[in-house]
Amino acid sequence: MLLNAHLETIIPSLFHRAPMVNYQRQRIELKDGDFIDLDWLLKNNYDGLLIITHGLVGNSERYYVRRTAKYFHDLGWDILAWNCRSCSGEINRLSKFYHHGDTNDLNEVILEALSDKYSKAVLFGYSMGESLSIKYLGEGRTLDPRIKGAVTYSVPLNLKDSGAQLNKRVNRFYTHLFLKKLIKKVRIKAKHYPGILDIEGIDQIKTFDDFHHKYTLPLYGFPTIDIFYEKATCDQFLPYLSVPVFVGNALNDPILGTKCYPKEVAKQNELFYLQIPLKGGHVRFQLPK
Repeated sequence: MLLNAHLETIIPSLFHRAPMVNYQRQRIELKDGDFIDLDWLLKNNYDGLLIITHGLVGNSERYYVRRTAKYFHDLGWDILAWNCRSCSGEINRLSKFYHHGDTNDLNEVILEALSDKYSKAVLFGYSMGESLSIKYLGEGRTLDPRIKGAVTYSVPLNLKDSGAQLNKRVNRFYTHLFLKKLIKKVRIKAKHYPGILDIEGIDQIKTFDDFHHKYTLPLYGFPTIDIFYEKATCDQFLPYLSVPVFVGNALNDPILGTKCYPKEVAKQNELFYLQIPLKGGHVRFQLPK
């Protein structure tokens, strides 16, 4: 199962071709002076909107986003695949980027997206993207009644537990891959915006805890790594959901720890639907043809 987990996670990202989609890009200015880019697929004759959020080092062009966008667009939905700060091909302006618990940008995206055209909207996404969605739905804000729920896959429901899983020797490949892309963004920002980020010692970053200590904690004001995990993890918000949420977490997902499969919580919460297929790896589920 472990071998299958790695093959199922790695091979699709290397060899599967994503369908072509003709996005229409929109840039929105955020309240804090930064920007993010939204990519749309519009039907113009349907009143339902699917809002797709990508994973940690992804974007709207990742194959898992594009295949999801095309599949549901072909079914008649309008699609909004939005890009977190720095993920759309252009580095963002401010010092901060994004993290699993920062739902402010998602909130601004939803406020921008839900025009009078739509009578219903569903949040959809993978990994970090749906950690954001679950937290957004359960953290106590007044939701637009047109938001009907969320469909999520490969979600690190317990962020600290997932981090511990990534720290295991057998999973260091994923840690290296993620950190390589995040550090590249930090270097670009340091070059384009001198003095905005300190890159001294950046080559010594080997774990996510290292990265969080150097960047996430100071940029977002978390005093300790434990408080960051405590505040950012989304599983604590499951009891406060007011709309249905589906989570599909494969049992052989190499990035999820045991606390990311809260079976008892699902039994006790009629709005939380947890499915645990034996296979699927991380963000590698196959859509129907």
